[in-house]
Order: sequence, then C-alpha cells, then structure tokens
Amino acid sequence: MASTALDMSVKQLAELAEVSTNTIVRFERGDESKPRTIAALQTVFEKAGVTFLDGLYSGDGGPGIRLTSGAD
Repeated sequence: MASTALDMSVKQLAELAEVSTNTIVRFERGDESKPRTIAALQTVFEKAGVTFLDGLYSGDGGPGIRLTSGAD
C-alpha cells in the first residue's frame, strides 16, 4: 500500500531498502519476511513521508497509512 501511495516501483524500493527485488515481491505477496527486511522497508517508507496507523489510531477502519507533509 505504501509503495503504491508513493508511486514507487519494486526496483526503486529494493534499492532504497538494500534488498533484492525478489525480496520485495515475496513481501508484497505476504510471504514471511526477516525482521531486518521489515525494518528496512519501514525506514524507507517513513523517510519518504509515510506514517503507519494501527487499528486503534485509525479507528474502526483498521490499520493503514497516511502520507505526511514532511516527506524528504
């Protein structure tokens, strides 16, 4: 969801997170990922201006994302 909101390609995301494109594809498919991979992706998204919302913060709609105005 975050990569779509940022109009970021798999290749761009992989380069910024320093992982392979296959790793990104597996992550997007919902396959199990290493904690390091998840942390790297979260860092990339947060630096690009994504705020992650948990279910409690976002209300009954469940988890999601919000683009912040402070994107790098």
